[in-house]
Amino acid sequence: MSLFEKLSWRYATKKFDPTKKIAADKLQQVLDTVRLSPSSMGLQHYRILMIENPEVRARLRQASYGQAQITDSSQVIVFAAETNIDANYVQAYIDEIAKTRNVTHESLEGFKQSMLGTVNKLSPEAKLTWAHEQAHIALGVLVAATADLDIDICPMGGFDKQQYDEILGLKEKGLTSSVIGAIGYRAADDPMGGFAKVRKPGGDLFIHV
Repeated sequence: MSLFEKLSWRYATKKFDPTKKIAADKLQQVLDTVRLSPSSMGLQHYRILMIENPEVRARLRQASYGQAQITDSSQVIVFAAETNIDANYVQAYIDEIAKTRNVTHESLEGFKQSMLGTVNKLSPEAKLTWAHEQAHIALGVLVAATADLDIDICPMGGFDKQQYDEILGLKEKGLTSSVIGAIGYRAADDPMGGFAKVRKPGGDLFIHV
């Protein structure tokens, strides 16, 4: 099927089958795809946590207003925004570029200064907003990646971020929770499964200038 057909098939799954787990090779393919997500200047302003521990997931469910997707899905993917995007963060990225592309640091100095110019002019609040925006892009790639492999997903923003940060020890890691995706396989009796997908008509959504 085409990506269009896959995205037409998918929906925000509300009831997962807890007995169905994603095969390890498929899960790795999903993660490898999400790793390729675009981000501003390529900085990847987030980390991605894959939550499988049942005890941790039970606590996260409480912090997600009791939503069963947290415990019944195969995995819960948590996108956590970086809270310390600074010169050291930029330098680490420059080091990785030099290593991966086998180029000198000197050849990257102009790009480095351009990134630092952006980073240094932003307030801590603006940098955090920037990071959250990039995490949402990665979630979009996760939605497409799972659909492509016939895996269900429920993208979720309805959770207590402060509790998530505490449960997952994110503050100590220089992170804060951004958005999540519960992935797995839909239950046969998920009431949402039979609903027609509702989207704006193209004439109402697209503006041609």
